[in-house]
Amino acid sequence: MQHSPSSGSTRPTISIQQVEQILLGARHAGHDCDRLLQRAGIAPELMQAQLARVSQAQFAALVVQLRHVTRDELWGLCSRPLPLGSFEAACRLAVGCETLEQALRAGLRHYRLLLADFTPRLQVTDGVAQLSLLPRRPADGLLVYAQRAFAFLAYGLVCWLVARRLPLVAVDLPQSEAQRPGDAPVLFQAPLLHGVRTGWRFESRWLTLPVVQTAESLVPFLQQAPASLLLKYRDDSRLTERIRRILRRHLGGAVPSLEAVGELLAMTPQTLRRRLREEGRGFREIRDDLLRDAAIDYLTRPDLTLPEIASLLGFSEASTFHRAFKHWTGVAPGAYRQTRLG
Repeated sequence: MQHSPSSGSTRPTISIQQVEQILLGARHAGHDCDRLLQRAGIAPELMQAQLARVSQAQFAALVVQLRHVTRDELWGLCSRPLPLGSFEAACRLAVGCETLEQALRAGLRHYRLLLADFTPRLQVTDGVAQLSLLPRRPADGLLVYAQRAFAFLAYGLVCWLVARRLPLVAVDLPQSEAQRPGDAPVLFQAPLLHGVRTGWRFESRWLTLPVVQTAESLVPFLQQAPASLLLKYRDDSRLTERIRRILRRHLGGAVPSLEAVGELLAMTPQTLRRRLREEGRGFREIRDDLLRDAAIDYLTRPDLTLPEIASLLGFSEASTFHRAFKHWTGVAPGAYRQTRLG
C-alpha cells in the first residue's frame, strides 16, 4: 500500500515544556490533566520526557479541551477567567477597522475590560510600535505563561488581519524565561530580549497596513482556531526555512548533503555553515528536526505501521528508526501511539 506524506507532516512541532505550561491553570484547579492529554491524542507518559514534542494538531486539540473544561480562553492561568467568546469579539472589532493600528487599538481596548492580571497597551515611540503586557499582580509561572500566550496569539491575529508576516524588531520576555526560551525563537522568529516586561516590537510604519480580512473570511478563521494561529505566517526567507524546504522534498529518499544543498542555494559549504551559525542552527540539527517532526506526525496516523513510517522517512530498518527517534525525543516511537478518548 502506498502512502503519501500528509500536508502537515513537516510542520514544526511543539515542545513538551509548552504542553506542561499550558496545563498549569488546569492542574492548579484540580482538573484531570492526564485525561485532557488523552482526549487531545497525547500520551501522558510523554510529560516525563524532556525532549518529547507534540504535533501542532495535538497542541491545538489540547487548547480546545482546556477551553471546554476551564470555560476560560486563558485556560485557568489568571485570577479571573477570560470569558469564552472574547477572542471572537476582538476579531469582529478588528475586521471592522481600516488599518492595523485601528484594529490593534480596538482589540486591546476590548481586552483591557476583561483582563484582571495584566494590561495590554500599544505605544509608539521613535518609529517603533510596542505591544506591552503590564502585570497587575506579582508574577508567577501561571501569569508569565498567560502573558506569553496572549502575546503570541495577538501576533498571530495581527499577521492574519494583514495577510502577511509582520516582521518584529524584538520580542520582550521576563528575565525568568532567559534560561528556557522553549519554542519562542520558532514561534516569533525574532530576537529575544529578557528584562522586566512581556510583549513585542515592530517598526511603526507597519501600523498603516490595511486590514484585508472581512466578516466573511473571519468565519473559517474562527472555525480553524487555534490551529489557524500556530506558525501560519513564517519567515520563509530565513536560511533555515529554505534548507528545510529542500530537505522536505527528499523525505523517504537520499537526503542531500550540506555540499549538495549549498550548490542548490549557490553557496559554498563554508558560507552555508557561517550563515547557519548566524541563525544559531546547524545543518544536521535542521535535518534531524525535520525527520523528527515528520515522524511525530506520521505516528499520529493509525493507518501507518512503524516499518512503514521508517520507510517513509528513508530508514532501511525499523530498528534504526527506533533508535534515531529515541535519540531525538527521549522516548520510543510506540509512546506516541495514543488512542484519542471520546
